[in-house]
Amino acid sequence: MPDEKNIVLIGMPTSGKSTVGVIVAKMLGMDFIDTDIVLQKREGHKLREIIEKQGIEAFLNKEERAVLSITAKHSVIATGGSVVYSDTAMNHLSENATIIYLKIELPELKKRLTDVRGRGVVLHRGESLEKMFASRAALYERYCDFTVDETGTIEDTARTVIEVFSDEKEEPC
Repeated sequence: MPDEKNIVLIGMPTSGKSTVGVIVAKMLGMDFIDTDIVLQKREGHKLREIIEKQGIEAFLNKEERAVLSITAKHSVIATGGSVVYSDTAMNHLSENATIIYLKIELPELKKRLTDVRGRGVVLHRGESLEKMFASRAALYERYCDFTVDETGTIEDTARTVIEVFSDEKEEPC
């Protein structure tokens, strides 16, 4: 495991990227970055406020610029669920990283995601949660190096992420 390499966590909203990311960073002695927080600090507004006041396209552009501003080494980076809509952002993140898709199934997403607007989730006009799930899942699979199915506890997921990063033994995407 190279000392300078990052771990980038991608996945659906509520998949645990931030929670797992903090645990992994602590266990490996790495820094932790949450791209949603980077975006909020840059803009001075909550994610949902940016979407409501400026629209989805402006939000996605701001998200891309926030991700491009990150120059990290030896860090765990938890991304916003919509980051995969930007090829430029994903290419930037993948330059020095292992990209791990934290995969949850649609029924679990529906169970966990009870406030789409309040969380600042990008949902295009007329797009159902099912359609968003299908389109994003394909993008997550496209960009990831490895997939970790979230079927156990947060700690189980964190341990699996560490194993994948350390040994890269899991099934690649």
